[in-house]
Amino acid sequence: MRVATLGYQTWGHRTLQAVLDSDHEVVLAITHPKSDHAYEKMWADSVADLATEHGVPVHIANKPDEDFKAALKAAQPDIIVANNWRTWLPRDVFDAPRYGTLNIHDSLLPKYTGFSPLIWALINGEQEVGLTAHLMDEELDAGDIVLQRSTPVGPKDTVTDLFHRTVDMIGPITLDALALIESGRTDWTPQDRSQATFFHKRSDEDSRIDWTWPAEALERLVRAQSDPYPNAFTTFKGQRIRVLQSSVSTGNYGGTPGRVFIHEGDGMVIVAGPDARTGQNKGLVIERVRLDDGTEMSGKEFFPHGGGYLGR
Repeated sequence: MRVATLGYQTWGHRTLQAVLDSDHEVVLAITHPKSDHAYEKMWADSVADLATEHGVPVHIANKPDEDFKAALKAAQPDIIVANNWRTWLPRDVFDAPRYGTLNIHDSLLPKYTGFSPLIWALINGEQEVGLTAHLMDEELDAGDIVLQRSTPVGPKDTVTDLFHRTVDMIGPITLDALALIESGRTDWTPQDRSQATFFHKRSDEDSRIDWTWPAEALERLVRAQSDPYPNAFTTFKGQRIRVLQSSVSTGNYGGTPGRVFIHEGDGMVIVAGPDARTGQNKGLVIERVRLDDGTEMSGKEFFPHGGGYLGR
């Protein structure tokens, strides 16, 4: 088939590479311009550079304006394959090719539509994550499902681990979905939109630790913000502290959320949870921190004794 790709960063790059390595013909690659947004500067393999290396025409755009539509029309693709395209597409774009538009989304739809699905899924304690290949319609990430592939989430997995596992799944699911579409099948699986969850783009504030969360959720937040992602952070005496490693305490601790309490192992227990006053909650053990100057130290080194409150 004649394939046009819409993609950005490493997700779009892996998708384009898979199609280039297949028997399909890539007739156009459309991508976004480079961005200074923290989440768009990492995993930033260039779709434009890869396309240029292979002699594929490139069009750079933020949204589907008239120049975008003209480039797509001139390319005459049989299908569009999208991955990590960041703006809404109208029907006259996604429905223009003979087979429409196949989107690769890094969640098990209908859950985690929208942005940063791996991060939110890990924070929420999902037991598995994965990819969905679906046909686009006018609602974001809502079209009929062609294929899904999943991978389990381990108790120590970071979002970086999950990124590498799911990004390696992009090529196979893309080509397998294209093969099903090219075969003439149309018996795709409609999404149960009553089960849909829609998440916003993350910002700096989303990495700030809220000590009223249960310790178990905070431990997952730390793993969901592993390097090179912006780390989960808190403040202590006006200083920002990035939490690199943490665990759920062995003991139960009571008091006010955010209280710097007592050492456990090489870490410092912080009182946590919405009902911390009951003394029935686990605390979050901060085991390793990074300061603004790049200095890293254990929680026990940074907090030589208890006292004071985080987030103040």
